[in-house]
Amino acid sequence: MSKFKYPFSFTEDVSNQKTGTLTLDEPLPYRSNAQESGFYRTGRLELNDDRSLDIVLYHNEHTAKFIYLRQCKADDSLMHIIGMNGDLKGFDGQITLPGQLCLGAERSYLTGNAINMIFQSPILLPTFNKYQQNNIAVFPIAREGLKYQVQDAIFQSYGYLCDEVVLDAHHVFDSSVPVYSRTVELTIFKDKDLDAHQKEKIAVAFFADSIASGLVMKEVIARVKERFENLKQVEVVAPLASIRGLCRLAQSDLNCDFNVRVHVFETLLNALPPDYYYSAHYDIPDLHIAPEEDAAYREWWGRDDQGNFIADTACAGYGWSEAFYSPRKQIQMMNSQLQARHNLTIAEIVKRNVFK
Repeated sequence: MSKFKYPFSFTEDVSNQKTGTLTLDEPLPYRSNAQESGFYRTGRLELNDDRSLDIVLYHNEHTAKFIYLRQCKADDSLMHIIGMNGDLKGFDGQITLPGQLCLGAERSYLTGNAINMIFQSPILLPTFNKYQQNNIAVFPIAREGLKYQVQDAIFQSYGYLCDEVVLDAHHVFDSSVPVYSRTVELTIFKDKDLDAHQKEKIAVAFFADSIASGLVMKEVIARVKERFENLKQVEVVAPLASIRGLCRLAQSDLNCDFNVRVHVFETLLNALPPDYYYSAHYDIPDLHIAPEEDAAYREWWGRDDQGNFIADTACAGYGWSEAFYSPRKQIQMMNSQLQARHNLTIAEIVKRNVFK
């Protein structure tokens, strides 16, 4: 089996240099219970201090629409939010839009289908063969993780009725933190429905949230470990994940206590300054299970008037949770970044693709 190795090196701060290698195996095909086809790709992120993290990338019809491009109708409601009031009036054909413009309820539906497909891969089957439903708990992180429907996917794939513990963890400003100027605040931990005996039974934790800096996920796993002392296995479902953020998980001492593995849609992402919360695609075909999908994605975004490739800075998440909860705010964030970096709006980019 051929492998792809991607060496990386970047500085967190003057005293913290991260250097290592991402190794990805050849993608392997599989079929779901509904006979949908997909691919999974195992890999490992290894740091030069001998810390490591297991990763699995997934490609299927639903993950591709989330990460790359999709065909859809020029729905009046969506066009209005994008800012194309009347521009496509009377246009009844299909248009091509990037995953960042799959918004609200439609995004939740797409994500649920993608994650349901992931849970039917051969990768997770051994876990459900080994453990019973009372040994598994799901920890969706508010707000985005609540929309992933991990508990639903487990039920649909295995019939398990697992406990779900909702957490509210988010960034707060902290100027003392180098580079990021933010720390993590955890304000809600809905585990009071479980008694001590039930907590003792939990051996596998599924976390649900995307990963940019990795600050939130690292803190949340540590806090769950304090309350669920018999954890043996942690599975993180993160549709979007940056290499920089995954390095933070790899360096965590938690990896010495139990195995941590991260499940990601399609590809790993870059993290751009100034705050490294802004995660764009790498223009490296071998990092993509379906490089032709990324090539089409890059062509859709095109270039700005200075000749710069917009896809190099187009955040795969932009508002991250806002894409699920507040479509209007998602568009505001996209326009703010696109105008600052490329002197364009998302409506202008959509129009030049429709009318080219």
